Amino acid sequence: MHGCVGTTDIDWFRFLRARQPLEEVNFWQPSAHGFSSPPGTPFFFGLKAPFNVIAGFGIFARYEPATVRLAWDAFGEKNGAASFAEMKARVGQYATAGSGHRVGCIMVAQPILFDDVDWIPQPSDWKPQVVSTKGYDLSVAEGLRIWTECKARAARAPLAPGAAPIVAEPRPAYGAPQLVLPRLGQGTFRVAVTSAYDGSCAVSGEHSLPVLEAAHIRPYAVAGSHAVPNGLLLRADIHRLFDAGYVTVTPEHRFLVSQRLQQEFENGKAYYERHGLLIGVPKRREDRPDAELLRWHNENVYERPAA
Repeated sequence: MHGCVGTTDIDWFRFLRARQPLEEVNFWQPSAHGFSSPPGTPFFFGLKAPFNVIAGFGIFARYEPATVRLAWDAFGEKNGAASFAEMKARVGQYATAGSGHRVGCIMVAQPILFDDVDWIPQPSDWKPQVVSTKGYDLSVAEGLRIWTECKARAARAPLAPGAAPIVAEPRPAYGAPQLVLPRLGQGTFRVAVTSAYDGSCAVSGEHSLPVLEAAHIRPYAVAGSHAVPNGLLLRADIHRLFDAGYVTVTPEHRFLVSQRLQQEFENGKAYYERHGLLIGVPKRREDRPDAELLRWHNENVYERPAA
């Protein structure tokens, strides 16, 4: 197993530590220059000089570039700042943050941020010139040391509501403890769905971010998940109609509008004009809406005309 150490500053760390337990945090890069580790990779929070320690860790969930505005709208204080203005100012310390500037969102689930007395000495081979991230083999040498010490601290750390322990206890005769892949959080879901649909409403093609929302096909409250295939990027009015069952999307990705919208409210012309049309779907096949979830919405939420 491999892990990754990312460097951050003490203000980001202390701000978030005071708000534990957290379901997720956004470990943002001032400019989006990519991150290649697979989801499920342990991600360690390294504090810069003069501290030079590993101060916590979590599990990498997903990477996406995003505007500062989207990152703030999705994560809020989980960006490690008290306001959008403060976050934008921090980004501006490292990059020219114009309206279209994109930060790199390294989205980390189930973060655990240690008390000062539990900080772990940074890897002995850490170079001061490393300003972003560095990978480690967690089965040997310094990687094994920091992973072992982090797991010991995680065992006694409080968990966010509904979260499972990051490292599960082994059952007898079944070997070493296994990493538990965490669920995506709401902030990660919003950024990931927005990126998957290229910031465009799947139905209308609208690109104005303030009116776009990451809709769950199967609601989170009804055993749905914050997974991208359970999401659609929809304009706010279409999202409301989707949740209320007046519109749906078929497993074949066609947009349907129930006649009950006209029967009950005597309007809906703008929506009926799109009835039967194909929606836009993500380029990546793995991010496209799940056919079984769409079928569930068709059969359990969609308001069919009264008999």
